[in-house]
Amino acid sequence: MHLKAYTTENCFYCKQLKELLLRLERIDPQDQEIKVDLIKIGKDISKEYFEYQYPDAVGFPYVIVDDEHIGGLVDTAKLLLRKGFVSTKKK
Repeated sequence: MHLKAYTTENCFYCKQLKELLLRLERIDPQDQEIKVDLIKIGKDISKEYFEYQYPDAVGFPYVIVDDEHIGGLVDTAKLLLRKGFVSTKKK
């Protein structure tokens, strides 16, 4: 699985996404590798280029998983939970 997350500085939801990504667990039955790319708007790419590349994006963070546009924090959390990469159980 390849996850690309576009984030901005001082964004509460972007910080929450980064914390979620730190919790990724290797539970996948196919032993699939997880690759995460964090791309910072204004540092790694310009906001103008981001808007040109993804005109339908409505906010940050903006996440793409295996070339599928997921959206923000909540949709990403749901996807990772459904795929078994994160758990709701506390350790």
